[in-house]
Amino acid sequence: MIKIVSDTTSCISTADAKHMGIGYLPQIIVFGTESYRDDYELTTEQFLTKLKASATLPKTAAPAPALYTPIYEEFAANGNTVIVLCPSKEVSGTYRSATVAAQEFPTADIRVIDTFTVGPALGTLVKMSLEWAEQGVDADAIVERILEKGKGVRIYFYVETLEYLYKGGRIGAASALMGSLLQVKPILQFAEGKIQPYETQRTKKRAIARLVEIIKAECPKCDTSCLALLESDAMETANALGKDFENHFGCDKIEIFDLPPAIVVHAGPGVIAASFFTK
Repeated sequence: MIKIVSDTTSCISTADAKHMGIGYLPQIIVFGTESYRDDYELTTEQFLTKLKASATLPKTAAPAPALYTPIYEEFAANGNTVIVLCPSKEVSGTYRSATVAAQEFPTADIRVIDTFTVGPALGTLVKMSLEWAEQGVDADAIVERILEKGKGVRIYFYVETLEYLYKGGRIGAASALMGSLLQVKPILQFAEGKIQPYETQRTKKRAIARLVEIIKAECPKCDTSCLALLESDAMETANALGKDFENHFGCDKIEIFDLPPAIVVHAGPGVIAASFFTK
């Protein structure tokens, strides 16, 4: 039997993870001397309230290897294979923690996968893996499919400021300084497992309009694109974009996800993002 494991950066809710029967790990949010799990100790709304009131930027930590141990013990019993889908190791230490924990089970078949992505795209890969396992697809084929499907992920996003990405070590000082000096509104992409500049616009209105243009041009008009929107303290804008995309792509409903705290730490409030799979 094949068991699936992931974490909160997949944007899968705690309730859904329990219903699906997957192993589910938190990211850790640190405000000064206080730390919180983001699966049940700190919601995105609570996090934003604390973030706006905090004089210093909070930090994040990947789930410790010890948090994986009881899941591995349970899931690897009776010869089960465990497939762990992690966010890109370029932006998170989750892959390393999962790998270190797996070394405690040398006889178990535990496969830790760097998916090179994050957010709803990671969540979609988790759900697909679960479906494949239930269909009887073997572990080697599931891993191959995860890696192949992951190559088609596209993520574009708008941020209000590059300050959070710079302070969190996700972009370099030169990019942050240039954005600040020019007072531009950046559109970024998540490619090759890391955050990269895509282009800049002079105003927020134009940046959002350009983001819409990019998504309409690149996202396939089919169900397998799994187009999803992500937001942080920008639900009104996300709802408007969702309706626009529903009309354009002929979809009944575009899912909108609150970005989990571990991502908002680095992107900041006001983020609008879209993820989808190309053919």
